[in-house]
Amino acid sequence: MSKERLYLFDTTLRDGAQTSGVDFSVNEKIVVAELLERLGVDYIEGGYPGANPTDTEFFSEKRTQNTTFTAFGMTKRAGRSASNDPGLQQVLASASDACCFVAKAWDYHVKVALGCTNEENLESIHDTVTATVAAGKEAMIDCEHFFDGYKANPDYALDCARTAYQAGARWIVLCDTNGGALPDEVYDIVTKVQEVVPGTHLGIHTHDDTGHAVANSLAAVDAGVRQIQGTLNGLGERCGNANLITLIPTLKLKPLFCERLEIGVSDEQLSEITAISHAFDEILNRSPDRQAPYVGETAFATKAGIHASAILKDPQTYEHVTPESVGNQRRVLVSDQAGKSNLLGELARVGIEVDKSDQRLDRLLALVKEREAEGYAYEAADASFELLARRELGEVPRFFEVNSFRVMVERRFNAIGDLVTVSEAVVKVDVDGETRMSVAEGNGPVNALDMALRKDLGKYQSAIEGLELIDYKVRILNGGTGAVTRVLIESHHTKTHRRWFTIGVSSNIVDASFQALVDSITFALLKAETA
Repeated sequence: MSKERLYLFDTTLRDGAQTSGVDFSVNEKIVVAELLERLGVDYIEGGYPGANPTDTEFFSEKRTQNTTFTAFGMTKRAGRSASNDPGLQQVLASASDACCFVAKAWDYHVKVALGCTNEENLESIHDTVTATVAAGKEAMIDCEHFFDGYKANPDYALDCARTAYQAGARWIVLCDTNGGALPDEVYDIVTKVQEVVPGTHLGIHTHDDTGHAVANSLAAVDAGVRQIQGTLNGLGERCGNANLITLIPTLKLKPLFCERLEIGVSDEQLSEITAISHAFDEILNRSPDRQAPYVGETAFATKAGIHASAILKDPQTYEHVTPESVGNQRRVLVSDQAGKSNLLGELARVGIEVDKSDQRLDRLLALVKEREAEGYAYEAADASFELLARRELGEVPRFFEVNSFRVMVERRFNAIGDLVTVSEAVVKVDVDGETRMSVAEGNGPVNALDMALRKDLGKYQSAIEGLELIDYKVRILNGGTGAVTRVLIESHHTKTHRRWFTIGVSSNIVDASFQALVDSITFALLKAETA
């Protein structure tokens, strides 16, 4: 029997952006979209064009290669036509492949929030879908508060879903907007909805206010929906959304689902899910959840005792899936061969071919573990990892050598009496046996060092023209003013459109920053030479 297709819809860049303390820039949205494509989701909902300058700019061009690029919006306002609704028209005019519109499915909200009649709300749903289809885009309707609406007035909630389907919507998404539903009632209601809309056109969107977002999503899939929505690491407002990082391995590896359903994530992509989860946390400047299912540092960790003894004999005794299948590793029994397998996979991902019997892999593996113990996190710094690996394998030319650097920060009153802070950096580098000294002022010590380092690299200068430092994140790894600091830098080359992350760790924040800067420039030169 052929398997049914289950579609994955990610809403990190819209729902996730509603998380307290999270505010994506356009560049960060582009990077997250690249992570999501690497993971293999079917839809990426990028935000609400027209609602804010960031989302409008993000949707000024198509940001995905293989994934359906989706814009979010609201159904047309009551009392006006779809063509005369500026908000709707701006969503339709965006560079998206599909549009997902939120519609009220609870008559209580129709009255209180929209201030229109139930019939006018149905008209808005119908006209919005038909306008979207006419614009040549895939149409979706998010039925907001659907489960509460169904419990209050099932006939009207079903009318909303039926209207969207009959108007031509590809997906009608049932939303547990306040996160209060439980798995049994989700299953029952989804089953009843299929009397008016087939499951092949139904989606599920859950929030985690009772801790059941993943369970509710799986219950809906089991009941028949064939689109499932969620976010990376469960990001979202209040308690978060359904966690795709948990859902994807469950759907791929658990017989209840994988024997009858197929998702667009390959085995190879699944093996990257731990690295992708951790990379996303680094973008957010957050520490990964050590106990997260599948991808957490302790997800496959066992203390000494009877459990450890059993795992040594047969890992299946206490592991529900193999850690390698999700890119994680066992913490009790990690053989040299298993470690090499993980390393070989990561090397292959960054384009480094090496024989598994190469003795240099042992040294590289030991070095990576040593660095990670010091605080480096290579899951989010591919460029630094590639440089580390290529250096150990003898493949990185010595483009330049830093002899020394000095940075000074002066706080003083200027000539007109304003209090100013001035940073000045001096960097000495050796290029082809010739020492070059550069001095630069900047907006802070790191900016001054960045400018001084890139000021004069001799024959390599043209290769770094267009190189920009576009993001800079600092994390304190342990307490106190003398704490070990991790710096993550994101760089972008305007000519090649390549983006990369580099990392530095030190008890001195400036030194950690300089490490990441040197790696960034070296990586740019390496890729320029390869090209």
